[in-house]
Amino acid sequence: MDRMHDRDSYLDAEAAAARLGVSRATLYAYVSRGLIRTGGPADAVAAGAVVQDPRRRLYSAHDIEALVRRKAVGRRPDTVAATALDWGLPVLASAITEIEGGRLSYRGHDATRWAETASLEDTARLLWGCGEADPFADPQGIAPAWDGDLLAVFATLPLTERCQVLLPLVAAGRATAWQRDGRRLWPGAAALLRAMAGAASGSAPDARPIHEHLGRVWGLDAAGADLVRRVLVLAADHELNASAFAVRVVASTGASLGACLNAGLSALSGPLHGGTTSLVEILFDEVVAAGDAAGAVETRLRRGDGIPGFDHPLYPDGDPRAAALLPHLPADRLRDDLAAVMAETAGRLPNIDFALVALRRALGLPRGSALALFAVGRTAGWIAHALEQRRDDRLIRPRARYVGPSAADGSAR
Repeated sequence: MDRMHDRDSYLDAEAAAARLGVSRATLYAYVSRGLIRTGGPADAVAAGAVVQDPRRRLYSAHDIEALVRRKAVGRRPDTVAATALDWGLPVLASAITEIEGGRLSYRGHDATRWAETASLEDTARLLWGCGEADPFADPQGIAPAWDGDLLAVFATLPLTERCQVLLPLVAAGRATAWQRDGRRLWPGAAALLRAMAGAASGSAPDARPIHEHLGRVWGLDAAGADLVRRVLVLAADHELNASAFAVRVVASTGASLGACLNAGLSALSGPLHGGTTSLVEILFDEVVAAGDAAGAVETRLRRGDGIPGFDHPLYPDGDPRAAALLPHLPADRLRDDLAAVMAETAGRLPNIDFALVALRRALGLPRGSALALFAVGRTAGWIAHALEQRRDDRLIRPRARYVGPSAADGSAR
């Protein structure tokens, strides 16, 4: 955590956002871009303040005033273009998911409350705007099952690649003649969502609710399957992250729905996105091997390694998805010790990657299932973004701010 200058005063999130005239999400985006430094209790005490919550993050008043002055003066158009696609700043209008004030909402429904009872199918219908229609009840919404021999051929592929190989076998995903009426696409979208669940778990898709299908594949009881249901819903969408944006770019070209999902899977495979779960798995392995969470964390820090699975720039007070899942998991001393060590020593709280791996371990699922659950749940959101982008009917084509050699000076031939 960056520390404030000794003479710097501080503001809490509400006051900082109000001074800037922005939402909390935009405030957090400024922090992630390094425009506003953050401080903790020690900084507040040094500034002569009384701290009520030791985990509360504070924001440099000096940096905030500098931003206010910059906004008052205005910025050159080329500078605006250069920062238009910075992480965390909105670039497209969307009615699917909102992240505001530390809360995640799906079309106006608080996602953590929604996850208490909703299934992934319920969530897909909500995100796709199906209303009372149920594409999962349509026979077209069940993808043709691939046989065990075919699954065995691709069983050794990484999860994202296995899904990319198997999804083209679903006919509904190959159509490029998008209909203006999105209702015609819903049964095919349902087939693709079920197919993703099958491909990710190495099984043939069927008509069961997806959490029940995965529970059967992994040998879970009803309680375990319900935990799978909960995490699928919590992972269903997260606004314009890297994979959702990739999906929208491809959808804007008129490519097939299957091609859009392929783009999402490609982005998900990166270590800065879905691949983070594998880094959290390694962290858990080290904690178990050491038998001591504090010791494992100290060893990592001495090596100069990071501690994955904690904090999220959009949720400085804690990822609500992790908070909605972790209390429902069976007790695990080392897991809880790790979370406590990070909270007490660094003021960092678990995020969705930590929660996914914790769930995978608690239920005894195969290694790699954390990413599988994320991919299956997120498919509902990817499809929603593809459908919304196609209704917009405009190509996403940002411009570049050229910084190479100029042809005018003869340096580029």
